[in-house]
Amino acid sequence: MPTPITMPALSPTMTDGTLASWLVKEGDKVEAGDVIAEIETDKATMEVEAVDEGTIGKIVVSEGTENVPVNDVIALLLEDGEDKSALDNFDAGSAPAAPQNVSAPTEAAKQPESKDIKGGVTSSGSAAANAPQTSGQGGRVFASPLARRMADQAGINLSQVGGTGPKGRIVKADIENAKKNGISGGAFAVPQKGGSPAAAPQGPDAKALADMLGMPYEEQPNNNIKKVTARRLSEAKQTIPHFYLTVECVLDNLLNARKQLNEAANGDYKISVNDFIIKAAAMALKSYPAANVSWSDNALIQYLQSDISVAVATPNGLITPIVKKAEEKGLKEISQEMKDLAGRAREGKLKPEEFQGGTFSISNLGMFGVTEFQAIINPPQSCIMAIGAGIERPVVEKGEVKVRTVMNVTLSTDHRSVDGAVGAEYLQHFKRYIENPIGMLV
Repeated sequence: MPTPITMPALSPTMTDGTLASWLVKEGDKVEAGDVIAEIETDKATMEVEAVDEGTIGKIVVSEGTENVPVNDVIALLLEDGEDKSALDNFDAGSAPAAPQNVSAPTEAAKQPESKDIKGGVTSSGSAAANAPQTSGQGGRVFASPLARRMADQAGINLSQVGGTGPKGRIVKADIENAKKNGISGGAFAVPQKGGSPAAAPQGPDAKALADMLGMPYEEQPNNNIKKVTARRLSEAKQTIPHFYLTVECVLDNLLNARKQLNEAANGDYKISVNDFIIKAAAMALKSYPAANVSWSDNALIQYLQSDISVAVATPNGLITPIVKKAEEKGLKEISQEMKDLAGRAREGKLKPEEFQGGTFSISNLGMFGVTEFQAIINPPQSCIMAIGAGIERPVVEKGEVKVRTVMNVTLSTDHRSVDGAVGAEYLQHFKRYIENPIGMLV
């Protein structure tokens, strides 16, 4: 019997993905460990390896197909001794869930509840009670990739659409009927506790407005990373009570220390201001752990180490690689690790555990000359720190005016878990380390 190869869950937030490319073709023999496809997840393009040997009997989902749900069959693998006749009358839709036939991160296989904003349900939650097509495992909505794309464009909530395809699957005709009947849940319906979607307010349709007014434009399709980032940021601003605090940090001591360290390195490494910021943020969390938390309904989640997520711009969108246990690492190690993470982030080669998680985020736009801004919290974290440029300006010290390099730092906090007083206290710890960097070395 052919073995179904399914769309793997390559990250905890992944509910569907784009089959970017096949690296094998029908008739090719594969062995365990062979890379067979590239999948574009909600964070990066990742290689998928086979864990069984056999022959690729049939490619079910062609490359370039978007919104392929997790666990859908994407190909069929023939075992030794089987030929294509084994594919006759084989119903991939009724095939039992395949054992792990492609490699995926262990933690991703656990499939914790993840918000599918597009469909208004969660992968492990239940769909709305009036959704007959939400059958199968975990109450997931079954729909063809075309139907999902049409629903997304029309702002239709899939949980409110009845499926007439095989096994209750939602197909193109169902979406067309839903449009005629005026069914809409909003493309950014935010799942509430228990899986019931609540429609979030939407802005005007830019494409429809441009068409109506005859405004010339070109469409630049959004990849999965940008779509998921947009949904998560929208959710963060709608559901997290943001609170902002700004302090000024004098950088002269830090800049002198950086110069001395880099001169002593003789070109072996080069420490950046951002490396100092990562270290100072982690040390401040260690000395003041009240800010190293996340909110949950039953209790605060108190983290025991400082895992610093750092925003990195890539051609595909923003991603936040993590410097783990940064409070225990020296500036040289942080610098080398950050260069490696940022480089692989831009190439889309980060492993899931290198960008998922984190306890605290940093977004630095100082290198672009931005002096001050407010960043959006990266849930489920409670804090993100926005770093501005260091600018020379007059500062009064003990009654004397002196020129100092000053950097504005704005902390965004989830006021449920890190209120104004806690946030202000944390910034004092951070400011002390930044202005007296020798304190980070003892």
